[in-house]
Amino acid sequence: MSNVKIKVISRNPDEYLRATKRDIHKMPRNYDPTLHPLEAPREYVRALNATKLERVFAKPFIGNLDGHRDGVSSMSKHPSRLAVLASGAFDGEIRLWDLAQRKCTRHFQAHEGWVRALCFTPSGEHFTSVGDDKTIKTWKSEVVTEDDEDPTNTLLSLSVVSGITHQKNKPIFATCGEHCQLWENTRSEPIKVFKWGVDSLHHVSFNQVETNLLAACASDRSIILYDCRESGPLRKVVMELRSNALAWNPMEAFIFTVANEDYNLYTFDVRKLGQPVNIHMGHTSAVVDVDYAPTGRELVAGSYDKTVRIFESLKGHSRDVYHTKRMQRLTCVKWSLDNKYILSGSDEMNIRMWKARAAEKLGVLKPRERTALNYADALKDKFASHPQIRRIARHRHVPKHIMNAQKELHTIREKVKRKDANRRAHSKPGAVPHVPERQKHIVKEDQ
Repeated sequence: MSNVKIKVISRNPDEYLRATKRDIHKMPRNYDPTLHPLEAPREYVRALNATKLERVFAKPFIGNLDGHRDGVSSMSKHPSRLAVLASGAFDGEIRLWDLAQRKCTRHFQAHEGWVRALCFTPSGEHFTSVGDDKTIKTWKSEVVTEDDEDPTNTLLSLSVVSGITHQKNKPIFATCGEHCQLWENTRSEPIKVFKWGVDSLHHVSFNQVETNLLAACASDRSIILYDCRESGPLRKVVMELRSNALAWNPMEAFIFTVANEDYNLYTFDVRKLGQPVNIHMGHTSAVVDVDYAPTGRELVAGSYDKTVRIFESLKGHSRDVYHTKRMQRLTCVKWSLDNKYILSGSDEMNIRMWKARAAEKLGVLKPRERTALNYADALKDKFASHPQIRRIARHRHVPKHIMNAQKELHTIREKVKRKDANRRAHSKPGAVPHVPERQKHIVKEDQ
């Protein structure tokens, strides 16, 4: 009996039993490719259905933050807390918001007139505001006692300050107005003033990687680069129309994007300012503000055409456009630090929250659900170039005034191209040089 062998059939219950009564039955599958001769057509149908479902569930609007009594003029993100946002209005009021609960935690009258700009300190304990009353005020982010309601520091400027930005590591911030000025928190006068023969500057921004580098947009249609360690400005590039705002790429030290009055955004490389690296097109009115995603791969722009557009940094056309019936002209946009949300402020006193990816499901995903979504995304990428799937993925409903303006702009561009081609065809060879699209909007570059 000791030499008898007994073979026992054993099965793992996890492979065939359901976890709950509502769970689906697990079906065994053989992955031998010879048993699945129609794998490619089956995957194409799945990719097509996944693309259609993505457009069905594309509902990007989350909610709005209302409370301002005038249009929202500026916003600033907390550097380390995702749920904290500061916003300023045209009537001089500043509000701090808890984004998780969508409630205003604090509001006060900060300036007489327009709150031009806001920025948090690197620690996030304080934030600084500038307004039309020629003052630069520093406030505590959290109020413990009634004395904390007053500003902790007030600096007086000789002219109106229209922008402010804080360096990432040091207690130094820069303001712009008649000139670009560098300040320290402990001094009542600027430690350095940069001048380059312009009437005024209306936007300034510190580089988050190369922290000594900053750039400003001027009223003479120029974009000026500065270095904190130098005594004067570094370089300047003049464009055909004025740039309204500027944002540095948080992952690439030499890349920045400007929002321009000619309906486009231009991405530049500091090392070669002669022509932009990329031109982002799609808006039908002046672009007012721009902000990068924390990954550096995407950027969001707000425009006077009452839409928010999301661009991939390497592509020229927007991957998505957000709009609502009640939303008016955009004044400021921000991308959250967790790469999931977009915030927009507009003329009609509301701050709106959007999903960065319109069809993304918010909340906790079960492992099986996450696996299914990853599989659908892989199929969509695999068949992205197929005409039917590309048409469905790119299609967006836009308001009628946007569609009519796009048609008009398309007609104008085609007319200009046709006119250039005719002039070149009926002129001596070389008499009418061909100018690339990326060089048409640059007037000159100064060093």
